[in-house]
Amino acid sequence: MGTPKKAILVISFGTSYEETRKKTIEAMEQELAEAFPDRFFYRAWTSGFIRRKVRERDGLLIDSPKDALLRIKSDGVQDVLVVPTVLTEGGEYQKIRESILPFCGDFSQIAISRPLLACRADIEELAGVLEEIFHGTDPGELLAFMGHGSETDPLQVYEQLNTCLKADGYAHFCVGTVEFTPGFEPVLEEILRRSPRKVVLAPLMMVAGDHALNDMAGKDGDSWKSQIEQKGFPTECILKGLGEYRQIRSLYVRHAQLAKEME
Repeated sequence: MGTPKKAILVISFGTSYEETRKKTIEAMEQELAEAFPDRFFYRAWTSGFIRRKVRERDGLLIDSPKDALLRIKSDGVQDVLVVPTVLTEGGEYQKIRESILPFCGDFSQIAISRPLLACRADIEELAGVLEEIFHGTDPGELLAFMGHGSETDPLQVYEQLNTCLKADGYAHFCVGTVEFTPGFEPVLEEILRRSPRKVVLAPLMMVAGDHALNDMAGKDGDSWKSQIEQKGFPTECILKGLGEYRQIRSLYVRHAQLAKEME
């Protein structure tokens, strides 16, 4: 009898922007596949809207989590490692967990890695990585990160991340969200209080998709960039998703390795 088949399933929200997809989601998938060479690779996206859009526009077929797990099962796989490329244990992560539960009896082993920010230690580690990546930001400027935000955020990860950055001496860094708390208001208050000579905006999201291009950097008067410029501050946008940074991808790989070790 041969060795039972093993698989790694990388689950992302998805994006309809091809350029950022290649630089973020696909770069993340490649790194995870290389970290687990003994496992067959599978991918899934949670957003049905984006899956339909890329299928109809580009002919790109992406499974839903359920369809990917059905495919894995039909391929005779017995051991599955699921890696969600989400930031927090909010609604998106819970939705992924719920999609996996019905399949727990179909495999001899199934493990799911934790999101990027699942505990205080994760938040402190991400703060250190962001400080390493953006250490060249002039202290006379202000660097604001735009997170997505979640209706369910018991850890208050964005507020904690903001606190960690400032405790580490990066008082010119701050964190807001496009939805839910803390929102954009604390960022604007920080800008008005510090009166920097320039504001730099960067997405705190896996991909630089709709939120980064429109809510953060868009020309519409409601975008972060427009609102800040209306207050008289020159504003620059860094349109790079977190998945473009090797240091961030390494954190996801390590979380996946820890999930496998804990089986």
